Amino acid sequence: MMKRCLAPAALCLAAIVMSASGLTAAEPAAKGNDTPMNVTASEFGQLPDGTVIAKYTVDNGNGIVMELINYGAIMTSLSTPDKDGKSTNINVGFDNLESYLGGTPYFGATVGRYANRIAKGKFTLGGKQYTLATNNGPNTLHGGEKGFDKVVWDSKKIETEDAVGVQFDYSSKDGEEGYPGNLKVTVKYTLTPDNKLVMDYTATTDAETVLNLTNHNYWNLAGATSGKNYDHQLKLEADKYLPVDETLIPTGDMASVKGTPMDFTQFKAIGKDIQQTGGDPIGYDHCYVLNDQSGNLSLAATVKEPTSGRVMQVWTTQPGIQFYSGNFLDGSKGNAGLNQHEAFCLETQHYPDTPNQPSFPTATLKPGETYHETTVHKFSVEK
Repeated sequence: MMKRCLAPAALCLAAIVMSASGLTAAEPAAKGNDTPMNVTASEFGQLPDGTVIAKYTVDNGNGIVMELINYGAIMTSLSTPDKDGKSTNINVGFDNLESYLGGTPYFGATVGRYANRIAKGKFTLGGKQYTLATNNGPNTLHGGEKGFDKVVWDSKKIETEDAVGVQFDYSSKDGEEGYPGNLKVTVKYTLTPDNKLVMDYTATTDAETVLNLTNHNYWNLAGATSGKNYDHQLKLEADKYLPVDETLIPTGDMASVKGTPMDFTQFKAIGKDIQQTGGDPIGYDHCYVLNDQSGNLSLAATVKEPTSGRVMQVWTTQPGIQFYSGNFLDGSKGNAGLNQHEAFCLETQHYPDTPNQPSFPTATLKPGETYHETTVHKFSVEK
């Protein structure tokens, strides 16, 4: 667990590394079969109240290196090799804590209690109406004013023969941001030797609540600062999507993508139909209804970037995937200098506004139940 450290900086750093690893100074980390996979911990900075924030560098020993911090359980970078073996960061983030504290569009963050939007910041559960902060026009977005992306998570290393990474734990109090129930959440981010990034989410509650967890990585497979994403080839395993109103709340319908700019049932360049999507600003910001609704891990999306040769597959147990083409990126410092459509998101999740949409798959979690969702990103290259 990461605790506030009041000792001198050098001692704080040593303490944070040992605490993060779950080891004492005399205990070496087990590395079965002499695998080069490893996790190292260091200090990323301190919050204004003195709380030390940890950074973890996770190396799968096969060319993929991921960096995570326990503020917001944020993935700050993920580097993978291209078709020529050159490694580049393909995930948008910052190299300092101050930039995250200044406000970002959820770069790399673990998002909750409820990812995406809830209409007018209200929902009814068990006959009682709950009111949330409206931090996105008339609606609630990504958990409210201080969602899971803005809290400090307890954290520790994961090192096994099959995977390396970080476990993040957070206890969300009853009434936090207006949501009912004391909620205990565990999120694990791990890399495997065969170039898979596994995101595993579990949660329990002591009172009926609503829950929708996701990761908000912004990708550009040519490199995080390489420009427009228009040439990326995208295929989504979804024949339907959720139309939205002018505030991006689903209308309740599930519409066919066939014959519309929303159709990614075959590989298509992201930029091909983007100007025909409508919306203000222009671009994709829609939840797609995945064809496989079984709750089993299944393929949801495949992205190919022709210049680098990088390929990313997304597998998930979730019913939906939000494709966001970076419409609101404006070139500002808080947006890492990125302009519109220079990064994209594929957020696996339950549907937006589900608490107000009884026809959608439920996002209600009750005492005695365990929320469990998994998303896997598989990285490869095509020559």
